[in-house]
Amino acid sequence: MAGQSRKWMILMATIWIQAFTGTNFDFSAYSSELKKVLDISQMELNYLATASDLGKAFGWSSGLALIYLPIWMVMFIAAFMGLFGYGVQWLLIRRIITLPYFPVFLLCLLAGCSITWFNTFCFVLCTQNFPTNRPLAISLTVSFNGVSAALYNLAAKAIDPTSYSLYLLLNAFIPLFTSFAALIPILRQPPASSNPISTETLRHDRIIFIILFIFAVITGIYLVAIPPNPAKLFFAGAICLLVLPLGVPGMVYARSWFTQNVTPRVIKRTSFMLDDDDDDLGLRKKLINGGHDDDDDGDGNGCWEMVIMSDRLAFLEEEHDMKRLLFRIDFWLYYFAYFCGGTIGLVYSNNLGQIAQSLGLASTTSTLITLYSSFSFFGRLLSAVPDFLKAKLYVARTGWLAIALVPTPLAFLMLSLTDAKIALQIGTCLIGLSSGFIFSSAVSITSELFGPKSVGVNHNILITNIPIGSLFYGLVSAFVYDGNALLKTASVCMGRDCYFGTFVLWGCVSVLGLVLSVLLFLRTRHAYARLERNQISLVS
Repeated sequence: MAGQSRKWMILMATIWIQAFTGTNFDFSAYSSELKKVLDISQMELNYLATASDLGKAFGWSSGLALIYLPIWMVMFIAAFMGLFGYGVQWLLIRRIITLPYFPVFLLCLLAGCSITWFNTFCFVLCTQNFPTNRPLAISLTVSFNGVSAALYNLAAKAIDPTSYSLYLLLNAFIPLFTSFAALIPILRQPPASSNPISTETLRHDRIIFIILFIFAVITGIYLVAIPPNPAKLFFAGAICLLVLPLGVPGMVYARSWFTQNVTPRVIKRTSFMLDDDDDDLGLRKKLINGGHDDDDDGDGNGCWEMVIMSDRLAFLEEEHDMKRLLFRIDFWLYYFAYFCGGTIGLVYSNNLGQIAQSLGLASTTSTLITLYSSFSFFGRLLSAVPDFLKAKLYVARTGWLAIALVPTPLAFLMLSLTDAKIALQIGTCLIGLSSGFIFSSAVSITSELFGPKSVGVNHNILITNIPIGSLFYGLVSAFVYDGNALLKTASVCMGRDCYFGTFVLWGCVSVLGLVLSVLLFLRTRHAYARLERNQISLVS
């Protein structure tokens, strides 16, 4: 039981770290002030946003560091990179120091790299401590990364609602303080066990995960529904909601001990385990195969056979090294589906400040950031739905990815048709929901398609699309923005046309991402079906 409690402390530590290290999501809160201090164009500001995302291109360095350094040291290196990257930017925006443009670019790059190091560190902890519930652990912890902007927004309002530079100061110090708070659980990490996990432990884990997800939903609703004042009181409430789940594992294990040792055991096996009868198993097999055996896919011919059947994955969780990964059609479908979906959502969040300003809604920027952050959080939580529903309704995780991409083109269609305030808010919510699901589910999909042991390297290869997309999509938006500003002979573009062309292009690209994700699902569903049938046969 001591080992079990320690792994849950590790999970809580990763939740805290993820909740306070999504510092790139509040870029819009201070981007306009940074633009003013540096006296730069929208194009140059876009390069700074890209620099933060470019840090993900160096994610491989965190995997390399984990091979040679203790895991706690990797955490503190990430924290100090963020401290320096954001701290110097705070000095700059407060006009305490002056710097040319290129060093500021490098500071944004360093700050973005610290986020990637934190993420890789959390993925590794979840993989080591929850081998049988890896997707649930990753979905839960990554979900809290989505509420970072809402938490920082609340913290800034609680301290000084008039200061935009305060966000940079919080970005610099809060991850470091959180790392110190998480140090003891990480140092007491339980050793890896080669013994099989009992069904009783699996049942307890499922119950605890369900309760933790309920707490997470309550936290997200709290952050969305909170009134603007008094900010200090509601920020304290948010911290309490992050701390309260610490007691959940202890309560579950204490209840189990009480029922086993104090009163006769009356609780039978719950429905969380796969105890379906033969009829249910038969039904599930039909659902998995869509009413036919997966080998029937080979009956197609011509272009369809070439697109769907060529070099598709035969088995899931087969390890892929870098060379093998880069020659996989499935990887490139996955890469560009992510590039045309989740990455656009991130770029949209980076431009929220300028979008709101161009529509005359600059005062709503913090509200839009909170909406994007909170709905990104809900999207990340929803990425755990496939694992909770698979006993009743099994759909390949790549199918859920395709479903998650649907809201993005709908949102850009809405933003293209009207500049109403409510449309901007609804569109922001839809894009946050979609991108949040993609960010969270991507780690599990990478693990399933290309191997769990190689996920640290392979996932960092996948997310190289983020800096590339950030540069490309950001350049497009900056060209449109600066072009319209030039026509109006103003440094700040005002009006619906400032982003109209950008929304149309982003919407078309997101439709392409949806098509690619559907192709990925069609190519991989037979491999998911084979894995699920094997799991059913083992249980039965």
